Parts: sequence; structure tokens; C-alpha cells
Amino acid sequence: MTIKSVILSGGSGTRLWPASRESYPKQLLPLTGERSLLQETALRLKDFPGGEVDPRPLVVTNEEYRFIIAEQLRQIGVRSPQIVLEPVGRNTAPALTLAALVAEEEGDPILLVMPADHVITEQPAFQHAIAVGAKAAATGALVTFGIVPDRAETGYGYLRSGAALAEGEGARALLEFVEKPDRATAEAYVASGAYYWNSGIFMMKASVWLAAIRRFAPEMAAACAAAVAACTHDADFIRLDTAAFERSPSDSIDYAVMERLAEAPELGRGVVVPLSAGWSDVGAWDALWAVSAKDGEGNAARGEVLFESCRNTLVHAGSRLVAAVGCEDMVVVETPDAVMVAHKDRTQDVKKVVARLKAEGRTLTQSHRKVYRPWGWYDSIDAGERFQVKRIVVNPGAKLSLQMHHHRAEHWIVVKGTAEVTNGERSFLLAENESTYIPLGHTHRLSNPGKVPLEIIEVQSGSYLGEDDIVRFEDTYGRGTS
Repeated sequence: MTIKSVILSGGSGTRLWPASRESYPKQLLPLTGERSLLQETALRLKDFPGGEVDPRPLVVTNEEYRFIIAEQLRQIGVRSPQIVLEPVGRNTAPALTLAALVAEEEGDPILLVMPADHVITEQPAFQHAIAVGAKAAATGALVTFGIVPDRAETGYGYLRSGAALAEGEGARALLEFVEKPDRATAEAYVASGAYYWNSGIFMMKASVWLAAIRRFAPEMAAACAAAVAACTHDADFIRLDTAAFERSPSDSIDYAVMERLAEAPELGRGVVVPLSAGWSDVGAWDALWAVSAKDGEGNAARGEVLFESCRNTLVHAGSRLVAAVGCEDMVVVETPDAVMVAHKDRTQDVKKVVARLKAEGRTLTQSHRKVYRPWGWYDSIDAGERFQVKRIVVNPGAKLSLQMHHHRAEHWIVVKGTAEVTNGERSFLLAENESTYIPLGHTHRLSNPGKVPLEIIEVQSGSYLGEDDIVRFEDTYGRGTS
């Protein structure tokens, strides 16, 4: 049978602030290599030796991330992905139900359900476990993957396993989901050999999941079915009916179905497949340190970093050189607009910083200084009273909306590539080192007709410089008119 990847890409990853923000969360960041966690997840079955794999992943996400996800998938060569856009968040069970409904339109594949923000460092071991899980899923089982624990961890839920199954390779009966334990209980779990960490990764046929959700959560099943039945298709995007999906209850895969399988054995047996493949959910900065490459003193670095007399320290430099001197068991994260320093044992408390910033109305939790748009990105490099300076990069063939501003004028200077400019009634080309002035109230548009990225410096001046001072008359990307 065909295996289809279902990637769940919601969540904001507040414990990885300031690198992770609401508009650009951790799954979109390259935390362990050159590719983002989303990209690594989409490539997790590349060259899979255990069966046929649908090359088009199915991603369930929200409206805000849609263009970033589509672009990141394009960058790694994924063609024609199916990107389901949830109008509101309803947790993982409705997300999987949507994916199963969409997948079932083309057959009854085995769904491999993966969060977009996990790290797997040993891909061959991962693929071996998936091959074992696929054998069980093909027989109608609902499979989950249990992480073989290497320590007594109180921050994870656990799976209790039973007898070995005919699938072999360690596959066992799934007996119970267990909530996060205290230290003594966790130590007993690990010592018993019958317990695994709950990875949040699942496998089952699309039809098997749909039968289970109709049995255990009929209201959810009906709302998701109605939302998909009335959906619209826009390029790679599948837009659900908002009113129908809003009627769905919110619940997780675990609670909605997996923990209740014993109530209806006719729906399929629960199976747990042990997974030992360098897994981490990267729940906080100390978890990232644990799965990162380290020097001889246990230090891990990303970006331009200089260690002097440091041990067991993580430094994440986003925009400049960071020099760490005499640090031990520390985490230092630098971005263009914020720096976070924490002891490695206190990284879970970063969420408290995020909560305080939100309470104070600070935008630092929402977006980076560099903001991605469907046409490219911009970086607000300087600002003061009545002025703002942006570096703008427009992808080849892309264009901004036809728009105007009530409160600001703009100067554009081309520093790389060729710009096609609409300025009032005129349209013209600008080459490198050429510029134009957009008066307040003029209709204007910036396009890149070339084959290389267009880069300009924009100087805004006026009484109000907020991003909401935009009236859109025409937009390639389906955004609103105001």
C-alpha cells in the first residue's frame, strides 16, 4: 500500500523564543542544520526502502503560514503538496480527520502522521521503524511509535506496551497511554522495559481513522466532513468551509481515539512500535542542545560563535558574532531584535518571559524584525520619528499588491536586480543604483520581472508608518482589499 505523509504544522513554540515567534514558529526554523524542521520532516521518507511513498505530503496548517510552507517545500523539490488550511485551531484529532478525508479521495493510503517540529537524527533507524509500523497498519491496526527512553523523564507522557506481535521487529500491543509521571514513577517505568515515551507519531489507513473518529467523536467527524465537502482549491491550498469547521470540538489524537481503542476492538488493535532514532520534540532550548553537534567541551553553536573557557553551553547567533566567555550550562540566543540568556536548567521558564511580553502588548512575541510575505520578505533595519527604513527582497516573478497609503510617502532605491514599478499612471523599469519616489496617496506596485531576487532599500516618511496603512486594489495572493 502507498504511504502518505501527513504533517501537522500548527503551534508557536513559545519555549524557543526569541528565535520562534507566532508568525514564524519553530517548525519553520533551521535549528539543527541548513533545512527547517518542516523541510526535514517532509524529507523523512526520502529513498524509503520499505514500500511505495506518495511524493506529495499533506500538510495541515493555518492561513498565516501557508505561503512560507509552500515556499519551503518548493525549495526542497516537493511538487504539488496538499496544504489544508484550518480557519481555526482545533487540536490534532480534527487535523488528522481533515487529512484522512482529503487522502481518501484518491484511495485509502496508510497515513504517517508527524508533527512538523520534531527532530530525528538517525533517518535509517526511523525508516526501519516506519516499515514495521506499515505492516501493522496495512492489517487495520492503529499504530503509534514509542521512543525508547534513555532516562527517567517527567516531561513526557508514556505508552505502556504488552505482548510482542507477529509483525516482529519489536512491535507490541498498545495497552495504555500514561500521563506525565513524577520522578519515582518515571524511574520505575524505565526500569520495567515496558514503557516508552509518547512520540506523537502515528500510522493507520485513512479509512481506519475515519471509522474510529465516527465511532468515538461523531460531532467532530461530521463537522470535518462538512468542512471538506464545501472546501475550495487554490493552487496547492485547500480552503475549508469556516462555519462548518468551527463546529468541530477540539481534541487530541490520543484522547479522541487512541486511548479508547479497548472500548471498540472491532475498529482495530492498538500497536506500539519502538523507535530509537535520535528523536526530540525540541520542547525547549536545553532539548536542542541535547541533539546538537558539540565540541570537545560540550558546547553547541549555530551562527558565528566564539567560545572561550565554556562548557556544556548552547549559543544560537542569528545576525552577528556572539562571544561567550566562562559560560557553563548556559543558553544564549541572539536575534536582530532580542537576546535571551538562561541557565540550561531553566529554559522551560522562557514561556514566562513570553507571557510577560504579551501582557505588556509587545510585538516581540508575534514577529521577527525580518517578516516573510508570499512575494519575499522585508527587514525593518532602522526607524525613528516619522521615518522607517526597510530592506525588501522580491522573489523572481513575484509582485506586491497594487496599493496606496494615506499617511506615508516612499523612496525606493534598487541595489540588486531589476524592478518593474507602477507609480500612479506610469509603469517603468529601474535598474541597479536607480531610484523613484512614491508620493503620499499615489497608487503603486513593485514587481520583479527578472530571474534573480530583486533587492531594494525603501525609505518611508510620514505621520503614520504602520503596516495597516495599506489599501489594496489588486493582489495576486488573495489578500484583502484593505
